[in-house]
Amino acid sequence: MPHKIGFTVISSSGHEDGFSARELMVHAPTVNGWRSPRLCQYPQEITLQLVERCRIRKLQLLAHQYMIASKIEFYISESLPEYFAPYQSERFQRLGYVPLSDNEKTDFRARELKSVYMDAVGQYLKLIFHKNYVNKYNLYGQVALVAVNIIGDPADYGIDMSIPTREQLIDHYMGIKSDDPALNGTYLGKHDSISPLDDLAFDMYQDPEVAQIIRRLDEKKREAVRLECYDHAKKLKQAIADLQKVGERLGRYEVEKRYAVEKEDYDLAKKKKEQMDEYRLRVYQQLELHDLLDAQLLIRKTELPLGSSPLSPQTQPTTSKEVFPKENVEIVPYDERPLPTICKQVDEAVAYVEPEVIEEDVGDAPRTGNAGEPEQLTQKALREASPVVEVFGETLVSGAYSRTWSCREEALLAVYEKLMEVSVDTPKEDLRNMLRAAVFLVRRAIKDTVSSVFQASLKLLKMIITQYIPKHKLGKMETSHCVETTLPHLLSRTGDSSSRLRLLASTFIQEIALCPEVKPLQIIPVHLAKTLKPNSPTHLAMSHVELVESLLVAMGTENSGFTVSNVMKFATGALEHRAHEVREVVLRIIFAMYREHRAAVLEYFPLDDAGARRTVRYKTLFEGFAKIDGKSSESEVRAQRKAATEAEKQTKEGMKVLKSHSEALKLVLQAEVEDEEEKDSYFQKTENEGSQVYEATAGNIQEELSSVANYLDNLCIFCGERNESFTEEGLDLHYWKHCPMLTRCEHCKQMLEICSLTEHLLTDCDKRDSFGRCPRCREAVPKDELPRHIKSRICNPAKPENVANHCPLCHENFPPGEEAWRSHLMSRDGCKMNQRRTSLLNKTILLQPAKAFGHYLRRPGPSGTKFQPPSIGSKIRTRGAPNKNTGKTYSKR
Repeated sequence: MPHKIGFTVISSSGHEDGFSARELMVHAPTVNGWRSPRLCQYPQEITLQLVERCRIRKLQLLAHQYMIASKIEFYISESLPEYFAPYQSERFQRLGYVPLSDNEKTDFRARELKSVYMDAVGQYLKLIFHKNYVNKYNLYGQVALVAVNIIGDPADYGIDMSIPTREQLIDHYMGIKSDDPALNGTYLGKHDSISPLDDLAFDMYQDPEVAQIIRRLDEKKREAVRLECYDHAKKLKQAIADLQKVGERLGRYEVEKRYAVEKEDYDLAKKKKEQMDEYRLRVYQQLELHDLLDAQLLIRKTELPLGSSPLSPQTQPTTSKEVFPKENVEIVPYDERPLPTICKQVDEAVAYVEPEVIEEDVGDAPRTGNAGEPEQLTQKALREASPVVEVFGETLVSGAYSRTWSCREEALLAVYEKLMEVSVDTPKEDLRNMLRAAVFLVRRAIKDTVSSVFQASLKLLKMIITQYIPKHKLGKMETSHCVETTLPHLLSRTGDSSSRLRLLASTFIQEIALCPEVKPLQIIPVHLAKTLKPNSPTHLAMSHVELVESLLVAMGTENSGFTVSNVMKFATGALEHRAHEVREVVLRIIFAMYREHRAAVLEYFPLDDAGARRTVRYKTLFEGFAKIDGKSSESEVRAQRKAATEAEKQTKEGMKVLKSHSEALKLVLQAEVEDEEEKDSYFQKTENEGSQVYEATAGNIQEELSSVANYLDNLCIFCGERNESFTEEGLDLHYWKHCPMLTRCEHCKQMLEICSLTEHLLTDCDKRDSFGRCPRCREAVPKDELPRHIKSRICNPAKPENVANHCPLCHENFPPGEEAWRSHLMSRDGCKMNQRRTSLLNKTILLQPAKAFGHYLRRPGPSGTKFQPPSIGSKIRTRGAPNKNTGKTYSKR
């Protein structure tokens, strides 16, 4: 498995005092990194020597916030030149380069972490820095690099892995693949996966000592998984998550302590050091309490000063989630976190750059002299939060209003602790004041853009509703106040651009709606059943209708706040929303209501308005109703009627052809004549007259049938062209090469009508499994290209068949009907993609006779009929006869 590779800096083209390239060998929150000399010449170079010959998989660079190179080049080598100089690169192979952002969008307050994936073998790595971006802070034209991280394998790692181990052979014969979903989340069988603990962001956030403990615990977790001790592994996993939060806080304290030292505020530096030691000791005692700390890791703990009395031993919790009750155990993925930075601006002042700033009026907010402490409240904020200040004090409220997200989070957690510690004997008025003040802070924090602050607000609100109010018996009025005050803001967060925050908000609303303190109040169902605007944002509307659907299933319509009336009014309004996925969820809601209240639901739809019911929306709706009732939908009934009509029509025409069959009539007439000749002489006269009539009739029928057969001689029944060369073989050649109404399938080599090409590719072709239908243009598209085709939305949308035909060659829509196909495929202004039409533009085309006998194209005639159907000597597919077995295979001449 790729891991972090150690390195040493063996050369650099120069550096500013105090910012040597050797700083890159250390990863910690307080590192300075390397800076080029002031007013230097470019390019600048740094050469690194790896601890061994390695195959580099990933290279991470942490750039400075304003001393930024325009691009960085990478070179690798197996060895150094004989006489080493920074500009010598004879033995270095160029790998490529990466550009860096100029950082103007962040106002030079964040650092870019650039990850480069590669596959290169060597022991020496050279970085070449090109000219810097110009900005108002970089007065001396410098470039800088805060940290570099190399992840890879030993060079002979791949050779060792080529020999299968005993476990791999067992997995092979048992049919277990290395990408088995059951192995997701572990490092088993994933030799190319990179541990998050080797990521540069991990070391730049964590206190180095805590990072070492986390790595030890991770090794123990993997060992526990290998030994199948899953309870212990789960406990270690939770401890690692808690320690990551602890390491971040200690890293932040270290940054603040260093800032105080540079400002020569030694009292604050001492306070921060004691705060770090006390917090570290408390954490180590918790780890020791749960038997998670090795004896080797206790050495540092014994050297800590006992600044305060240790925590009294508590009862061991049943789950590992209670190891660190004051911490938010959910960890943001490293790639999504802003990196801590020490910004040296022009005046060399150091300030801790926070990742996100809440949108508020902070223009006149004075900053305190100490980093990490909340700013003083502005006059506007002080007026707004004056009732809260009276309850919790100005310091705590300043934290809740701070521009630093960690201060806002700590303020909410402090309110959580205060409310949990309130005595039952406290006067009711004071309890209500504390409740109102806490709800005020929660409502403000729900709108916070930082995930951890948002989650802290949800945690506090849940505790208020489920614990604080029942414990002090404040009544339903206070519960209603909490829910009604925060619910609109919670619903607005369900439309957040982050799917993770949307899910958190929706899940929390569902939990609160079903909790026994809130469910009898029926506040959330009534609020959710309000009308949804058709032009509301898709994410917000989708979360809204999904909440209604899930809560409707869980609560029903009896004494829940949901009624048939308000749900159906909500559904009929939401059915007009512009987003298709929202309408699909609304249809599910309507169908669920219809199963329970059929008659009441039908009152909200136009049963007698045929025009409204013809729309696609209501058509789908009523077809769903019919399916629930076990009846056939209108479309199915129409299809059945159409099929029955076609079958009856074909039967009648078949009978007509049989009755007009000349040979059959001759046999019938001859038999009748012979029978009549054997009659007695009494009927002789009458019989002679009848025979003359029958003979005349038979002669007329024979003459008409002969004329029809003669007319169909030398005629193509597809395009209507007549030619003396159109014998049976001549027609086959015409069908194969020249007929503009036909084409050849490129996949199965069948001849078929162009108008049936799409259906042939989807249902009849030998390669039909490799095609899918585009829902927009309704054409057959190869399945491997279908997702890109649908996403691009560049195809021409097809209209319904009764409105327009859609050509599969030129993809254009044209008027409906059979004759429209002939005009489109054969006329001078017709289909530009039909290559056969040009050969017939100057020939005489008999359109009307071909139309008269067009039904022979789709129905096989009797064996004695003398016309040339497409099935004679050809394999031609038509829309009316999609069956493969109706034609003969055409052999190419």
